[in-house]
Formats: sequence, structure tokens, C-alpha cells
Amino acid sequence: MADMVVDTKGLACPMPIVKAKKAMDGMQSGQTMEVLSTDKGSLNDFTAWVKQTGNELVSHEVENGVYKFLVKKL
Repeated sequence: MADMVVDTKGLACPMPIVKAKKAMDGMQSGQTMEVLSTDKGSLNDFTAWVKQTGNELVSHEVENGVYKFLVKKL
């Protein structure tokens, strides 16, 4: 279970990343955040963002058009 859930469904790039970054800034190292998105480009966006920020993309899946990302703050 994630420490925080950020629902960005219905938002287009770059808003899912912007909202995730804002939420991540308030988290402690070791906490996890689940991000929900319907933006088709979010898989590439989140993969690149996690690499850039040095955090960990623990998992990702797509279910009924909703992308779910589990990100761990390092």
C-alpha cells in the first residue's frame, strides 16, 4: 500500500508529472507514492522523470486505460 495516492486522471502532460513532483517534495525518503494517470504518454514521462530525479519506479501497470505507477522516494 502506497503512503500517498496522487490522482491525475483526465490531466494531460505535463500535469501528472507536476502534481507528482509537488506530492513527492512533501514526502520522506523511503515513502511510496501511487500515481494514477489516463495520459497515454505518462509511461515514457514517468520513466524519464524517475531517472532524472533519482527515485525508484517500483512498478507500473495499465488497467482499463488507467496507468498506475508506484514510485519510491530515495
